[in-house]
Amino acid sequence: MTRRTFRPVRVLGAGLAAGVLIPCVAAASPAAAATTPTVSCTSSQSALATKLQKDITAAVANRAGTIAVGLYDRSTNTTCSLRASSSYDSASAVKVTVLATLLWDAKRHNRYLTDTEASLAKAMITKSDNTATSKLWKQLGLTKIKGFLTAAGMTKTVPGANGYWGLTQINVTDEQKLLKLITAQNTVLSDNSRAYILKLMSQVISSQRWGTPYGAPSGVSVHVKNGWLQRSTHGWRVHSLGTFNGGGHDYMITVLTWGNSTMNYGITTIQGVAKAIHRDLAAS
Repeated sequence: MTRRTFRPVRVLGAGLAAGVLIPCVAAASPAAAATTPTVSCTSSQSALATKLQKDITAAVANRAGTIAVGLYDRSTNTTCSLRASSSYDSASAVKVTVLATLLWDAKRHNRYLTDTEASLAKAMITKSDNTATSKLWKQLGLTKIKGFLTAAGMTKTVPGANGYWGLTQINVTDEQKLLKLITAQNTVLSDNSRAYILKLMSQVISSQRWGTPYGAPSGVSVHVKNGWLQRSTHGWRVHSLGTFNGGGHDYMITVLTWGNSTMNYGITTIQGVAKAIHRDLAAS
């Protein structure tokens, strides 16, 4: 691969220095809707669905930019979605997919990760290290990454071209599929692989544990991976993926945003949604 020049993100605070690196190319746009989509919720507990729909709607009201939300709780068979099919530049949220691909491919070849791979994987998830991600992305190659996406049913995820993994196109539907694979037995990822991913997502450094974990009740196990990316058009993309288990619930949340004036504005938007979800599930 030829050397490419990246423009580093300006991030807020030294603790977030592992932001996504941005190539200077045209931005992709989330699919525009003729009318503003509404939050849709279904649940085995009808009152819970009604409450979540109301509270998520209130959380995103009057927030600038475009916001997509996904919630799934196995315990109450609850699903909520907003703009679930709209595509976003992935930023570092794609790093969970990179790790899942690495483990999926190792399983296919009946081998363990090498010490180097394990070191890169840990840096990629716990510190959002971009160099480690680029090494694993190059090692895997698009054929294997696309192979995993096919196996996972993530049919609308489009890997970034020319090594630009941060420009992978993701949506809520596919990210929720990924989180479901990580959190329950399946034929795509082994139990050991799932446990490994969750372990690293539970060890993300404190300065990067914002977003979907906000408002999670004490005693609930938290696993998170965030992404943030500033581009010349449509401002900041700020995303958060989280899985949560405890308090009688087993749930996962994806919030994708773009058009944020600052990184902190996007974080505040995500945390408003997360707080409402955690509160409503804890009360159910």
